[in-house]
Amino acid sequence: MTGVVVGRRGRRPAGSGVPLTFEVIAETVRERIRSGGLRPGDPLPTQAVLMREFGASSLTVQKAMTVLKEDGWAVSRPGKGAFVAHRDHPDHEAEADDQDGREATEPASGTATRVEALERALADAVDEIADLRHRVQALEAGGDERGR
Repeated sequence: MTGVVVGRRGRRPAGSGVPLTFEVIAETVRERIRSGGLRPGDPLPTQAVLMREFGASSLTVQKAMTVLKEDGWAVSRPGKGAFVAHRDHPDHEAEADDQDGREATEPASGTATRVEALERALADAVDEIADLRHRVQALEAGGDERGR
């Protein structure tokens, strides 16, 4: 992706118009869907793939995926991953790909939401463990928690 300036900290200066990383990721996936590169029912790129492609953290990718799901571009299938939604989204080209049936793309009542919340909590815990590991290494090296 060339020529795109991305705000890296989750905050942007007032009126800057600089998209945040999660916004860039979500818009890139939307564009792939609009262009037909990803079709209804196709699996979306994994979190790891998007992290590498955009140099983003797991939380940033999760936020982008949450936006895509909230806006109707993606759905989760518990135990299987995230997929392009079978939708009548105004920006989607209507393609009838009902080989799995509509219910295959609709989350089980509340289950997908709970799974996503657990995935976010797990990602938060992983980030916290990495931070604690860094602090321990700094202390063992003879410095304080900030590595001095």
